[in-house]
Amino acid sequence: MWLLYAVGSSFFAGITSILAKCGIKKTDSDVATAIRTIVVLLFSWLMVLITGTGGQTTQISGKTFLFLVLSGLATGASWLCYFHAFQKGDINKVVPIDKSSTILTIILAFIFLGEPITLVKGIAVVLIGIGTFMMIQKKETVDEPKKPKGGSWLIYALLSTVFASLTAILGKVGIEGVESNLGTAIRTCVVLVMAWVVVFVKGKQHTIREIPKNELGFICLSGLATGGS
Repeated sequence: MWLLYAVGSSFFAGITSILAKCGIKKTDSDVATAIRTIVVLLFSWLMVLITGTGGQTTQISGKTFLFLVLSGLATGASWLCYFHAFQKGDINKVVPIDKSSTILTIILAFIFLGEPITLVKGIAVVLIGIGTFMMIQKKETVDEPKKPKGGSWLIYALLSTVFASLTAILGKVGIEGVESNLGTAIRTCVVLVMAWVVVFVKGKQHTIREIPKNELGFICLSGLATGGS
């Protein structure tokens, strides 16, 4: 069953990338992240209601809650960097770099969680790294000659990878003893607050009225896909 959920997560994650890219052509990436987080929050709490796990909230220990909050902060930072990279760079370069967080996650899991790295897993990590490099290089040399909007997309993509890895590690610790849907809903609350704080601190709230309706639709759909993932 876990394999089915993993495949479903990969599918919705891929759809998220496409929908998100369509939703930030004219819309600021921070504002888009804040809006789509609202959709993700509604989706995640709907799942909590469906599974009937909301009553477990009062049973969460202080340590677990702390790690859920930290995981939420890491998720928020990852999303903000991810969509900054999307807006400035090529989706075919940003996505492979972001997904290479698997490599860093395996290493961090070995260091902090004591999860073993077998020979097969080590070979897989190397192949993921080589594959990521080849995908980026192929896009640079074969496809469109036009360069991305500035070179900062790479920095944001790498930061997204780092924060995504931290999200996985912190989430693994924080979700122990907590139903997964409830844990996701709590983390999303943290992400929502963080995303809107960034919007207001940067003074971008006035741009919400300027969002094209079609892009707003794509942003909301990407939020649904994120929730499904």
